[in-house]
This record gives sequence, C-alpha cells and structure tokens, in this order.
Amino acid sequence: MITLNVTTNRFQRQSDLIPAERLSQLTATVIGVGAIGRQVALQLAAIGTPRIQLIDFDRVESTNITTQGYRGQDLGQAKVDATARSIQELDESIQVTVTPDRYRATLPVGEAVFCCVDSISARAAIWRSASSHCQLFVDGRMLGEVIRVLSVAAHNADNHYESTLFHQSEAQTGRCTAQSTIYTANIAAGLMLHQFTRWLRMLPLDRNITVSLLASELILGPDPSPEM
Repeated sequence: MITLNVTTNRFQRQSDLIPAERLSQLTATVIGVGAIGRQVALQLAAIGTPRIQLIDFDRVESTNITTQGYRGQDLGQAKVDATARSIQELDESIQVTVTPDRYRATLPVGEAVFCCVDSISARAAIWRSASSHCQLFVDGRMLGEVIRVLSVAAHNADNHYESTLFHQSEAQTGRCTAQSTIYTANIAAGLMLHQFTRWLRMLPLDRNITVSLLASELILGPDPSPEM
C-alpha cells in the first residue's frame, strides 16, 4: 500500500509559477463574494493563500447556485460564511476572516485586495479607502459574456484605474452581474488570479484586460466603452 504525502505534493506542479515563500507572507482580501468573488476566494485557497479575508453583506439565494457556485445547503446563509466553509473543506489550515457586512473604510485589508462588487459607486468608494493600504488592487467586472479585469500595483499607481470609475449613470442599466454564468465568473476569477501570480513573481501587470467570450476577442489596453 502506497501512502501519498498530500502536504508535500499538493503544490508541486505550481511551484515554478507561484512563489510559495512570498505567498506565505500575504493576506488576500476579497470584497464581494458573489459570481466572481466566490471563485476568486476558492482559487486563492486552492493555490495555498494562507490568510483570506471575505467581506460581503449578502445571503445565498436560489439563483446563486447556478451562477455563483453555491450549494443547496448554503441557501439563506451569509455568503461569507458559506464560502468560508468551502475554503476550510479544501484546506482547514487556511485562516479565514469573515465580515458579513458592507465594506467600510475602517476595516483593515490585506496586501492584495480583490474588488468583486457590482457597482461603479461601490468600486470608487473601496478604491478611495483601500488603495493606500494595499500593495495590489485587482478589480473584476462582468456583463454577460464580457469580462474586464483592471490591476494596479502600489509602486506604479496612476490615474488609469481612476479613469475607469465613471459616473454610475453612464453604466448599463442593472447590476453588472444581472446576466451571468458560472463559467464566465470562473474565467474572470482566473484572469484576476493570473495578475496576482504575476505580481508575486514581480512581473509587469496587464493593467486592463477585456475579454468577450461571444466574439472570441481579447483586448489589452484602454477600453473606451463606459459600460463596465
């Protein structure tokens, strides 16, 4: 009978892509654990992020099972609590901190912040208060099958991200997750984690990524459309 050392082997295949020593020193904050945010949190756990902070005021509804990957037993529960349980099932050694409330400026955040909320006004408020307290800020946006990921590292912060925080009246009507699928959310989360691992490896970030799954189109750079 062969016994596998799960602890030793778990991260073997990612060791050349994700610096374990640097990752071990970080706390990742996920603000909003809906469609994109839940997938970000689970992917952070899967790669071995030791401390994860979850912030969201919402509870799990039936539509969240198909679009956000929640389970039947999660219905009615706080999303942060349901996601924390899933993280602990994956790796019980991860320290998970939950805040079942809206993000507030008084809350401390980790070195890496993942902004996964569904309104421009909320993003703007989070950016104003959290950006000066973190080293990496990654914003994920989704509208149907169109994804946008914006990344800012503390050492090269400029006005580019702020220019994407247009007035809420310029956005398309409804929440950005009003039309969503689990596969689009997973792709968006993967793109956000990729920027995180680039930052861990001290590689240049892709500041602005837009992906249209329907058009099979990838755009790197400014997006003139004020819809996401």
